[in-house]
Amino acid sequence: MSVVARQGFKYSIIGYIGFLIGMISALFIVPIDLGFYGTLRYIMSTAEMLVPFVVFGISYSNVKFFHKVKEDGKQQNMLSLSLATVFINFIIFLIIFFLLPYIYPNLKNMKVWKIKETILPLILLLSFCAIFNKYISNYKRIVVTNIFDNLFPKIANIGAFLIFLYLTSHYAESSSTPENTAFIFFFGMFVLMLFGYIYYANRLEKIKFNFNTDYFKKDNFYKQFATYSFFGFLGTFGNYMAINSFMIGEYLGMEENGIYSVLLALVSLISIPQLGLFNISAPIISKNLADGDMEDLDRFHKKTSLTIYFLGAVLFSCIMVGFPYLTHFMPKNGVMLREYEPVIWIWGSAVLVDLATGFNGNIISLSKYYKFNILMMLLLAGLTIGLNFYFIKYTDLKLIGIALSTAISLTTYNVIKIAFNYFVFKVSPLSIEMIFVSIICTLAITVAIVLPNFNNAFINLVYKPAVVLLLIFIGNYFTKVFPIEDYINKNFIKSIFRFK
Repeated sequence: MSVVARQGFKYSIIGYIGFLIGMISALFIVPIDLGFYGTLRYIMSTAEMLVPFVVFGISYSNVKFFHKVKEDGKQQNMLSLSLATVFINFIIFLIIFFLLPYIYPNLKNMKVWKIKETILPLILLLSFCAIFNKYISNYKRIVVTNIFDNLFPKIANIGAFLIFLYLTSHYAESSSTPENTAFIFFFGMFVLMLFGYIYYANRLEKIKFNFNTDYFKKDNFYKQFATYSFFGFLGTFGNYMAINSFMIGEYLGMEENGIYSVLLALVSLISIPQLGLFNISAPIISKNLADGDMEDLDRFHKKTSLTIYFLGAVLFSCIMVGFPYLTHFMPKNGVMLREYEPVIWIWGSAVLVDLATGFNGNIISLSKYYKFNILMMLLLAGLTIGLNFYFIKYTDLKLIGIALSTAISLTTYNVIKIAFNYFVFKVSPLSIEMIFVSIICTLAITVAIVLPNFNNAFINLVYKPAVVLLLIFIGNYFTKVFPIEDYINKNFIKSIFRFK
C-alpha cells in the first residue's frame, strides 16, 4: 500500500470519527445547555473568522514554494520566517483591534470585545497551527494533522461543555468558576494542539530556526511569495459558517447560536458524500485540463455530481421525515429545536444545490482562471454578511432568516460558477437524471409524511426513513437513474479496503 493511499484511507477514517463525535454530542449532549455551547461555538467561529487576517495566506505559500526552497535547503528558513511573520502580523492585528474602539466606540459593547481574553490568544494559536498544518502536508503526512485539526477542537468543545455542566451542579448559580474552568480546558486543548504540531514537525525533520532573510531577498523572491500569499488570503473569506455563527452570537444571542450549531451538525450529514471529493478528483481534472479533453471532463463531472447529489438527496430525505421524532430523544431543548425545523428544509436544500454542482470550484482552481474563484469567495462572504444583516435587523425571522441568507448566497455563488464553467470550459454538472432524483425523493418524502404515525416516537423514527429508502429504491429501479447495483455488491465493498 502506498503512503498516499494509506494516508488517504486513515484520513477518511479520522474524518468520519470526528463527524460522528460531533453529531452525537450535538444531538444528545449539548442541547442540555444551548447557551453555553453557543458561547463556545461563538469563540471558535470568531477566532476562525479572524485568523486569515493574521496568517494572511502565508500557509498556502508554504505549500506552493516548498519544493523550490527544499531544493535549495531553505525549507527551515521558510518555516521560521513564516512563523515570525505571523507573530508580527498578530501584533499589528492587536494594535488595530485595540485602536478600533476609538473609531467605532460600539465595539466595546459587542461580545467579541467582552470575550477578547479568550478569543485573541486563540487566534494566535490557530494561526501558528495553520502554518504547521500546511507545512507538514508537504511531507505527504495528513493523518496526524487531521487528528489535530478535526478531533482536538471537538474534544475541546465536548470536554469544556461537560466540565461546565459538572461544576454548575456543584457551585452557586452566580459563581464564575464553572465557566472559567471550562474556558481554561478549552484553551488548553489548543495549546496542546500547537505543541503536537511542533513535536510532529520536528519528528519529520528536526526544526532548526533560521531567520536570515538573504534567500528571500535574492531575485526578489519575497515579492513572489508575498503575492501568492495575498491571493491565498483573499480566497479564505468564504467561510460562511463562521460568519453565520459570529453574527448569530453577536446579534441574536448565544442560545440561538447553540441551536444553529446543532442544526449545522445535522445538515452537515448531507455533505458526507462530498468528503474527499477534491483529493480524488484533482488529478483527473488536472489531466483533462492539461490535455484539453473537455468532453471527458464533462462526462466525469456529470457522473460525479450525480453520484454525490443522489446520495445527498437520500440522506436529506431521511433527515426530513425523521427529524421530528429524533427531537423526542434529545435533552430538554428538543422542543426548541423542533420549532426550527424550517431551517433544516431551507438550509438542506441549499446544501443539495451545492452537492449538485460537484467539483465546479475545483475546475476553476486548477485552471489559469483560479483568481475567479477568489472573486467568488469574496462575493459569497459579502452576500452572506449583507443578507444576514438584513434579515437580523429588518425581519423577525431569526434563524430562519439566516437560513434564507445562506441559501440565497450559496445558490447564487454556485449558479455563477456553473455558468462560468459552461461558457469557458463547456462543462456542466447538471443532467436530466438529477430532475428524476428530485422527483423521486420529493414523492418519497410526501408519502412518508402523510402515512399514519405510531404512538411510539422510536418506531416512527425508524419506519418513516425506511419507507423513504424503500420508495427511492423502487423509483430508481424503474427509472435506472442511479446505478445502485454498482455500489451494493461484494466486489465494490471489497475494493473499499483494497489499495494498489
